[in-house]
Amino acid sequence: MIIMAIKMIAVDLDGTLLTSANTISSETQRTLQIAKSQGIKVVLASGRPLSGVLPFEEQLGLSGEDQYAVVFNGAVVQNLSGKVLMSQEMDYRDFTTMLRLQRLSHVNLHFETTECFWTLDHNLSVQMQINAAFTNNEIRVRNRDEIPQDFTFNKVGFTCAKDSDQIDKLWAAIPEWAFQSYDIVHSLDTCIELNALGASKGNALMNLAERLKINPKDVMVFGDQGNDLSMFENPDFKKIAMGNAISDIKERADFVTDDNDHNGIAKALKKFVI
Repeated sequence: MIIMAIKMIAVDLDGTLLTSANTISSETQRTLQIAKSQGIKVVLASGRPLSGVLPFEEQLGLSGEDQYAVVFNGAVVQNLSGKVLMSQEMDYRDFTTMLRLQRLSHVNLHFETTECFWTLDHNLSVQMQINAAFTNNEIRVRNRDEIPQDFTFNKVGFTCAKDSDQIDKLWAAIPEWAFQSYDIVHSLDTCIELNALGASKGNALMNLAERLKINPKDVMVFGDQGNDLSMFENPDFKKIAMGNAISDIKERADFVTDDNDHNGIAKALKKFVI
């Protein structure tokens, strides 16, 4: 067994750190806390805003100005006191573009900022309400003329009901120019997420590692879905795919561990790190 000299562990939340019951298993929690006690930075890297990450940071014993989170799929890096270290935003022109894309199918559209979610949809899907609840976020429903010209946002979410095919329909209809202009991921069956071009978990982690003077070769990443792919495309990171990961993640991984319901993170850390 080879023990790697890892200095940062970046962990996706949903489908990776969290079980199907949306909890951290006691074994995974204990193992990550051991890693932290050994001086390894544990960084949660999520599509959620910081408000949706903090409860799990606290459960892992992480807090304060010298601990960090990658949020909004990498559009924002914050310390756990809330200070923004890096932010990539979209503006009003992008806002109008998102409304055009929404018309390609029957989906909900919301705009995410570090303060709250915004939407023009007065009939909210259950999925959008669940997303807001899971991330401890307020949804502000507004009319288009109430959105100011200086409106900026970090991430966009297109969502639909679980039994709907409208997200798949939207994915098939998104024009090529949009993929060239934005980072777009089909993160769940019911969700498409969109960020400014270059805003990704992989790029955000490189930025954070540079700030902390950590060699990229000393960074280990865990993930399972499309919004984790940028972490797995980095040739330097040590890449661990969850057993429940999509094939694109597994194909790029250095190692495939057990799934999120069977302590996959803990098993990989015990094998390679602690």
